[in-house]
Amino acid sequence: MVLGMSLRVDLLRKPHVKEARLWKPSSRSGWVECILCHRRCLIAPGKYGVCGVRLNIDGKLYTLVYGLLTAVNLDPIEKKPLMHFYPASSVVSISTVGCNFFCKFCQNWEISQSRLERGLAGVQFTAERVVELALAYEAQGITYTYNEPTIFYEFLEDTARQAHKRGLFNTMVTNGYMTPEAVDELGNLMDAVTVDFKGGGSREFYDKIMNVRDPDLIYETLIAMKDKGWWIEVTNLVVPKYGDDEEHIRKIARWIVENLNPETPFHLLRFHPDYKLTDIPWTPIQTLEKLAKIAINEGLKHVYIGNVPGHPLEHTYCPNCGYKVIERYGFTITDYKLKEDNRCPKCGYKLNIKGHYIGRSTGYPIPLIW
Repeated sequence: MVLGMSLRVDLLRKPHVKEARLWKPSSRSGWVECILCHRRCLIAPGKYGVCGVRLNIDGKLYTLVYGLLTAVNLDPIEKKPLMHFYPASSVVSISTVGCNFFCKFCQNWEISQSRLERGLAGVQFTAERVVELALAYEAQGITYTYNEPTIFYEFLEDTARQAHKRGLFNTMVTNGYMTPEAVDELGNLMDAVTVDFKGGGSREFYDKIMNVRDPDLIYETLIAMKDKGWWIEVTNLVVPKYGDDEEHIRKIARWIVENLNPETPFHLLRFHPDYKLTDIPWTPIQTLEKLAKIAINEGLKHVYIGNVPGHPLEHTYCPNCGYKVIERYGFTITDYKLKEDNRCPKCGYKLNIKGHYIGRSTGYPIPLIW
């Protein structure tokens, strides 16, 4: 696609079109290299990156989704899921359109697999407006989520900066394909992150079901996040038939123990059929329980089963004495027994939890813009 003069001028006048960050000119004249995610797209003039929202205009890379939000919700932090970060706090969650993955099972496919040229729009926000909204609803933080937050990096960074100035924390839910350069650039603006594996991180699964070449690069990003001091929780979507191999779960669990922390929360999430992957049923609970046992046997101290309300592995147990210290049902904390400094009331063991119990979360999401 060659962009005509009138189209270029029209685009550059729009408030959601801004020059992108984290790119550099390519050795090929007029081309650019995006260094935001591990795809490291080489983009010709007038062409988009794989995510569909970063466009080369006259040898410069532009984001087309700056502040163009498709969802703004008030969420419990447990929905992210972040079980060990400011328990029962509330966050304003925001998203745009587009994604650098093409998951056939995506539950947010209406926005993640949409592209601006197809006509889907959003509501224009400023970073300041997002922060003011969070403060008005007495949220403790902002979460960048629903579609991959890496691809709306520019608005994420500006909003995160404003959030910190006003005393709010920042978290993101990500597929983990952000480059170490992007993690370094974001630095201490991010406080916590949920990194989502799918299908046990299997190369075959990522290639066949998600159109992603090398999931092992996610581990490189996790190390960069750890080095920056971000709070990390790891999830894995267990997909029957395609991505429920025991060895893949064993690999992830062992890697977390050896490279992060044995008390890093690890969430095994139940799959439900959606988008293009509707030919298989929900993950059997027995499968989730079997994989949870494997992760525990590898040395992980906090293994959760998600999307199964009422399951015993929704709760938090003291890794020293086994006492149930936090009880949950779905996204709601029903009983919080930890003492000051997040210590077990039975044995005094200090659990790996960041921040204090807020205790004001609604336990369910509330849409704020529609």
